[in-house]
Formats: sequence, C-alpha cells, structure tokens
Amino acid sequence: MQREVDVVVLGAGPVGENIADRVRAAGLEVVVVEHELVGGECSYWACVPSKVLLRSAAALRAARRVPGAAQAVTGELDVEAVLRRRDYWVSDWSDDGATKWLDSVGIGLERGHGRLDGPRRVVVERDGTDAVTLIARHAVVVSTGSDPVIPPIPGLAEAAPWTSREATSVERLPGRLAIIGGGVVACEMATAHAGFGTEVTVLARGGLLSRMEPFAGDAVAAGLRGLGATVRTGVSPARVERTGSGEVVLTLDDGSTVTADEVLVATGRTPRTDAVGLESVGLEPGDWLEVDDTLRVAGVDGADDGPWLYAAGDVNHRALLTHQGKYQARAVGDLVAARAAGQPVDTRPWGVHAATADHAAVPQVVFAEPEAVQVGVTEAEARKAGRGIRIAEVALESASGTGINADGAEGRAKLVIDDELGTVIGATFVGQDVAELLHAATVAVVGEVPVDRLWHAVPAFPTMSEVWLRLLEALGRPEAHE
Repeated sequence: MQREVDVVVLGAGPVGENIADRVRAAGLEVVVVEHELVGGECSYWACVPSKVLLRSAAALRAARRVPGAAQAVTGELDVEAVLRRRDYWVSDWSDDGATKWLDSVGIGLERGHGRLDGPRRVVVERDGTDAVTLIARHAVVVSTGSDPVIPPIPGLAEAAPWTSREATSVERLPGRLAIIGGGVVACEMATAHAGFGTEVTVLARGGLLSRMEPFAGDAVAAGLRGLGATVRTGVSPARVERTGSGEVVLTLDDGSTVTADEVLVATGRTPRTDAVGLESVGLEPGDWLEVDDTLRVAGVDGADDGPWLYAAGDVNHRALLTHQGKYQARAVGDLVAARAAGQPVDTRPWGVHAATADHAAVPQVVFAEPEAVQVGVTEAEARKAGRGIRIAEVALESASGTGINADGAEGRAKLVIDDELGTVIGATFVGQDVAELLHAATVAVVGEVPVDRLWHAVPAFPTMSEVWLRLLEALGRPEAHE
C-alpha cells in the first residue's frame, strides 16, 4: 500500500500534534504516525501525571503552613485518592479523546512503527497487517521524543529498575525507593514519593539540580530531608542486585549499601532515533538530530525542490521540555506551510531574535519541595562566556506576600544582568509557589527589557511578585535623567 500526503509527522506526542495542527490549519494534508498512545510521553507518563502526583501533598503542606487552615487539616494524605486523580488526568491511559481530536481537525493517523525509507518516504509497519508507505510531497518531521538512559552499572538492567514511566504510573507504592540521579526527574519523584510516606533515598553523583544556581539544589536537598528523605551526594552505585526476596541492594562506590524495594533511574535521556530509518538518508541511527534555526536536519540532501526533513522536540537536543518542543512545533509547522505555498522563507523564522526561546531563554520549573525555577543563564554560565554582569540576589521573604502566603516561608531570588546591555539575561527563584513568578522573568529575558524600565513595572502589594522590586533595589536606583 502506498499513498501521497503533503506532510508526514513521526510521533504523535504534544510536539507532533502541534506540528500537524499547524500545517493542517494552513490547508495541507498531514498524517501522524504513532506506535503507542496519541498524546505521547508528556500526557501519560511524564509532565501530566508527575505534576498531579505532586500536587496533593504540596497543597496539604501549604495548608499546614497557614494558621487556621492548619487546624482544619486533621487527616493524612489519601494516597488512593491521589492515584485515582492521576488516572483521571491520564484518561486511564486511553487515547480515545486524542484520536477523536485528530479526526475532528482533519489530521490523519497511522498506527504502527514508522521509519524513513529514503527521501520523503516513510514506511509504517502495522501490527498484524501489511505495511503502508507514505510519500511526503513537502516534508517529513521527526518528533519521536526520547527515552530514559539506563547507565551501564553492573546488575542494574537485570534488577528491572523503574524509569520515570513506572514512577508516574505506579499503582502499588513501594515502602522504600532508591533514586539514582540528581536532576529534575529525580528531585520531583523524590518529592512525590516522600510525600506519599515512602522511605526515599536519593543517590546523586554531584549535587542536586547542578544546571541551576547552586542555592536551588541546596534548597531542594534541604526540603527533601525535611520530608524524611535521605539525600546522599558525591556517591554512585558500583553494583546493583535484585535479591531472591525481591529487594534491591545497591552497593555504592564508597563501599556502603542501600537496600530498597524499587530503584528508579533518573540519569538522563537518549533520543528515539535508533529505529526510524536514519541510515536510509545517510544519518547515524541513535544520534541526536542536529538542526539549523529552521529545524531542518543537517546532513540531508534537500534535492532540487528544497529541504524536506525536519526534527522538533527532544530529538534535536535543543531543550528537552514539552513547552519548548511545542514552541518548535509551531515554528516548523508555519515554515513547512510557507514553503509548501511557495512563499519566501526567512532562514531565521522566529523573527529578529531567532531561536531565542530554545537557546537563551528556556524557562524550567522543578516541582520539588520547594519549587525551583529558572530562565536564561546562571551566573556561572555568564562568567564562563566572558560576559560582564551584575547580580541582584535577595531573600524571597523580603516580599510581604511571601510571608502572607505561608508562615515561615523561605526562599531566594536572583537576577543576572548583562552590564553592557542593561537587561536581565538570567533569573532564578526558589520557594513555595514560585512557578508563577517565572513567566514575568521569561518575558523580561526574551523581550530584552532594560532594567531601568522594570522600575515602571510596579508589582501589586502584597504579592510575592514584589520580590522584583526588592531585586531592583538591590541593584541600586537608576540614574536620574533631565
């Protein structure tokens, strides 16, 4: 079986869905190929279920920090109710709603494993039926996402470790959970499972959240310990064994051991490109796909009629975050549609500051205890790049809204200012509910708003956003101009 369509999208996660929606809205015929659930990792095993699992315990902790509300909280967390709410948000791992949406907007779906078979050709191997070959008139976009890395620690793979999928889809909670890693997944799942009452041990080779400002990782480590978790840094498992009784024994490189009922591996991601036919177009299977600022895959011949192979989302390794992948999806969808219509295409399709949002202004929220958020560069990154900078750093509780929000609230806020440009190039906030402070910082970084203008962005009293005023005061008053 063989048929022609305008665009083929490999992968129907949030990125693939957005690409398909964008090109279909432009009048192109598009087919997405998916061998699992339409909606992808984010909807069923990552962003959505993890945040649902985290929310209930976080709300309970927040209530207990406010006198009056604290006295009303007389029970413990209802874990079964939390899991039922998780099941609702992942639609009981059914993609019926997602497929109905595809159909309602005119997006075609091929279920099966899709792989490239030369330029513009995609073979979809269906379960139990003949394969179908799709010929793309204009473009093929790879948005197959990424998988967790299982490091080559002796015995680890044989011990049947959890990845983020098992941690977020859990039905029966373990009494003891060991977590290998110190990044976002490790910190969030440690927070979630410690909130359920599980005995959690985090084993991190470095510190926690090492890509953020150091105070972020320190605060999260302290927060996890406050939940009863054990956080050990500077150690790595040298060997892992699943015993006959079902326990997991981790022998660390310092000779000590940790015994748990389950072990979660959260040590990074690898691209899902090992079985998508990259070799048929001269690329190496299993590699991250290098793209230019139009998201066109490098090293693939565009032939006489222009570029045809693109990659968006995790697979291009620019920013492994759902919101960033969806941003790329909108950009590449518009670009493919423009090229299909014969319109001139700027090789920098995102305007004057091309690629800003997936290079210099990537916002990220870590929903740990406490929350840690960041956008732009850290102080260390700016100094390494040789930029002249100024730093403003204040306690989050310097804003009255922080104390009103919760008794004993603590946190930290920091801005990195480019001395020459006079603009914010990095911001980090740590504390309860700071996720809602992040977008203002993102707008400041992306918009390259001069710090002097930020004095006129007056934060409402008494909100946590008043910390922006405290940060500006730490920088010093702007010079008066006649």
